[in-house]
Amino acid sequence: MKGSKPPMLAGWGRLPRPGRAVLAEDLRRITEGAVLTRGLGRSYGDSALPPPGVETIPVSILADRILAFDPDSGRLRAEAGLSLLSLNRLMLRRGFWPPVVPGTQFVTLGGMVAADVHGKNHHVDGTFGRHVHSLLMRLADDRIIECSPQNHPDLFFATLGGMGLTGHILEVELTLRRVPSPWILGQTERVADIDEFIDKLRQAAGEWPYTVGWIDCLSAGSRLGRGALICGRWATPEEAPSRFPAPKRPLSIPFVFPRWALIRPTVRAFNELYFRRQPRRKRRAIVHPESFFHPLDAIQHWNRIYGPRGFTQYQCVLPEGERPGAARRFLNELTRRGGASFLCVIKDCGTEGEGILSFPRPGISIAVDLPVTDGTQQLVDALDELVLSEGGRIYLAKDAFTRADHFKAMEPRLAAFEAARDRWDPERRLASAQSVRILGDVVGQPAGSREESDTARAKSEWMEPTIEETTG
Repeated sequence: MKGSKPPMLAGWGRLPRPGRAVLAEDLRRITEGAVLTRGLGRSYGDSALPPPGVETIPVSILADRILAFDPDSGRLRAEAGLSLLSLNRLMLRRGFWPPVVPGTQFVTLGGMVAADVHGKNHHVDGTFGRHVHSLLMRLADDRIIECSPQNHPDLFFATLGGMGLTGHILEVELTLRRVPSPWILGQTERVADIDEFIDKLRQAAGEWPYTVGWIDCLSAGSRLGRGALICGRWATPEEAPSRFPAPKRPLSIPFVFPRWALIRPTVRAFNELYFRRQPRRKRRAIVHPESFFHPLDAIQHWNRIYGPRGFTQYQCVLPEGERPGAARRFLNELTRRGGASFLCVIKDCGTEGEGILSFPRPGISIAVDLPVTDGTQQLVDALDELVLSEGGRIYLAKDAFTRADHFKAMEPRLAAFEAARDRWDPERRLASAQSVRILGDVVGQPAGSREESDTARAKSEWMEPTIEETTG
């Protein structure tokens, strides 16, 4: 219809772009000629959105069959659209759990590979990609091949954390881990400030396979970085309840919150209340695995809390061991610039991921939700400058505002990644809105022949959202 608005698509941050997604059970068919594949849309920014000029991208979530499973070894092969939620509910009853899980179950296996997700056990088990044996992929030239650390290793390692820019992931083969019970033994304690937090994370790493912390990012001075440290391990059969944990029934946010709901006094009051609820001394309890690993999944559509303009999450990793005080300096900059949020998460990271662009590296990871305002771009610019000066990096699965020059300056591995793309997609047929923004991609133009265009000049600019409810 003349004058009608184009269809819109968004990530979890609810920042819409022109485009639509098409569901399909047959990934081999629908990915032919496609520029990108989308899973469940839980990346926050534009990494799972089509580049300008591309109207549709396929969605993999109906291609969700388990193709093979060996209960002796835990080795599993499945289609890329299988969700972590389905995998967990099928396999936990059989005594198995994925070796690494992110903070939400609403992700696909293909998405977990593309982002090379990490979890609360990164200091012990690394990223998800470490446990992947092979991938079946459709390449940019529409060939379908199998890759692994032994077969086409450059493609395999570029795909881990490559945000879908090396090919369409069709099938994933990995090893699940046998667990002694379906319950978690968890421990929680209150932490006074960021320095104590880092010390306690390091101490806990030797005792607990899973560690994570919540930070009150509005507190300052002697209370900067105060919060709660949460640790856990799988409970033994003797510790665990005899019953199987029933699936959680989530609540739901029924509407988009008004802009004034997250003003600074509201967030400050929430943070104060939440901090005071934490035990002063270590407290242990048996915890439901969904509550421990995926607490925010208990609230459907929680992204609506951030209002009609949506939100972004800024996640970085800082080499605290090489640059002591980096986490404190980051939090000082965040609070000084008014980065108010009730959700700020800190984790201890171990060795660098195997993927060429895998996010984690040894250090401290901090993730903070930021409601989109007129000043969000300036805030992200300032945080990027600080992370760059500290020798850190950002997580592409969360990014929505980082500029191309900042990303290229903080990512010395980018040349190796682009070399892999030059080999497997020299014409740059695969792209996303994010790759246009931070890499200067122009669909169908080889990297060496690009000229600056209106699209390239605008790659770091975000279109003002024009709808309140978007898909994803």
